[in-house]
Amino acid sequence: MRIGEIIAKLEQWAPPFLQESYDNSGLIVGKASWETSGVLVALDCLEGVVDEAISKNINLIVAHHPIVFSGLKRFNGRSYIERVIMKAIKHDIAIYAIHTNLDNVLWGVNAKIMELLGIEKFKILQPMKNALLKFQVYVPENDAAKVAEAVYSAGGGKVSAYEECSFTTSGIGTFKPTDGTNPTVGTIGVRENVAEVKMEFIVPSFVKFAVENAARKAHPYEEMAFEWLSIDNEATDYGAGAVGSYIEPKDFDAFLSQVKAAFGTTIKYTQPVGKTVQKVAVCGGSGSFLLGAAKASGADVFITADYKYHQFFDAEGKISILDVGHFESEQFTINLIADFIEKNFPKFAVLKTEVNTNPIQYY
Repeated sequence: MRIGEIIAKLEQWAPPFLQESYDNSGLIVGKASWETSGVLVALDCLEGVVDEAISKNINLIVAHHPIVFSGLKRFNGRSYIERVIMKAIKHDIAIYAIHTNLDNVLWGVNAKIMELLGIEKFKILQPMKNALLKFQVYVPENDAAKVAEAVYSAGGGKVSAYEECSFTTSGIGTFKPTDGTNPTVGTIGVRENVAEVKMEFIVPSFVKFAVENAARKAHPYEEMAFEWLSIDNEATDYGAGAVGSYIEPKDFDAFLSQVKAAFGTTIKYTQPVGKTVQKVAVCGGSGSFLLGAAKASGADVFITADYKYHQFFDAEGKISILDVGHFESEQFTINLIADFIEKNFPKFAVLKTEVNTNPIQYY
């Protein structure tokens, strides 16, 4: 199997367009054209993980965190980043990162946290802005089904958990072919009236060009009449964090014990706002930027990581912040990625790293 086949499936699941501007998700080392017979999944791609891949004869590492975030000017092995890249190149090992793009989908990192907490129904905490567009295209009635299928196949027509969504209105389209055209119907110099439909689709902005190109290929006319419209609808599948509720409230102390057991860590937390917990907001990794959204959601607690001392005061008695640690909050992302690859490539060898990449030790 080629590495590119695995990447294509991963990027359908967590489109690179959704990564934050500071991020560096994608193929960091190697070529998509390389053949591979297995993948090693890790949270961090450190030198020990590359050594593990070498020992297990695996030439593809899929990690959550990118080993490289910014440009490197030297490769002399003085930093752990340089050593990882040099060793991977020397042994023809590809490194692929799937980071904030996996954070920013409803079914990603935060869904795994909600699963651990036993919360089945949840939504994006801070939906992404400008992530949706409306595509309107005018099509002869007899070709409507063909064009619609092309748009669906390219990723259009998705509204939350619903697929193949569209709206169609009927009308009459007019046009007059001029010299140099090659009309599918009609005569040059004569105005034509054709029974057409206007088809409307909600489209994630990251598949805009794929949808437009697919519609062009399926459309019978030499010139396709279409429009792209900006809309203010919230992208319910895309954005940061997640929030959901238990059916019945939980005692705060019992909830803390549950979180401690689930993540296997100590917890730093602020004073609870009440004796019970029902609504929970989460953000895997560094999530302090979402505190305002967590408060606005009415959550009783906000589970995340990397809080500094003075930031804890920002809870202001309106929410309890639970800092479970960066590694600890994202450790199960390894299972999330491995399970996805196994499901889509059932005959492919998928291994989870045995290297503990947590840089923090507890006494």
